[in-house]
Amino acid sequence: MVDLPVSINEVLDVDAVIVTHIHPDHWDEAAINLAPKDVLIFAQNEKDAGEIKAQGFSNIRVLAENTVFDGITLIKPPGKHGRGKTLEDLGIYWGTSRVLYLSIPMKRRSISQGIRIAGDTVRYEGVEENLKKYDPDVIILNSGDGQVLDYDPIIMDKKDVYEVYKAAPRATIIASHMESVNHAMLSRKELREFLSEKNMTQRVLMPEDGETCSF
Repeated sequence: MVDLPVSINEVLDVDAVIVTHIHPDHWDEAAINLAPKDVLIFAQNEKDAGEIKAQGFSNIRVLAENTVFDGITLIKPPGKHGRGKTLEDLGIYWGTSRVLYLSIPMKRRSISQGIRIAGDTVRYEGVEENLKKYDPDVIILNSGDGQVLDYDPIIMDKKDVYEVYKAAPRATIIASHMESVNHAMLSRKELREFLSEKNMTQRVLMPEDGETCSF
């Protein structure tokens, strides 16, 4: 629903692409047509890898439970793209969506920085378990309260952001996947007001389109 805030050449200036899942708000016709067919793509499973290969891409790796790329460890805990009736009715179409945890070596320190990319998942018991297990420094949280038809949310809403905030007391949270797709019901304005009400603004960032966050 919004234009790219940077040029497509800048978007494609990468070493690899991680496709958490192939729903069209994550892997669309523009990506299929514009991404170089030999770019390294990490797919969440064999099914997605097969579909991406059928689209003409030749350099695809399926993420294992632990995958190492250029010194970065990629770990893929499970996620749930909905709950209850949503999964019962739409599960066959809906498929799965992976959460990713990236352990990135810091060049000037003998430690790693952990980044959790939540992907399209609702909050469920596994979220808190994995936050405790991996203790990320930064959490990128799809927070747009995505909804389809008359079903419950298929990604996190503002109450879920609050619960993740409490479950990861030292992490910086980046709220993403907002206002750019037509099924995202939570606006930046509404979330910003909620964050202020709960005194969460110090650790929850909500970048505007094109804004860069550095750590």
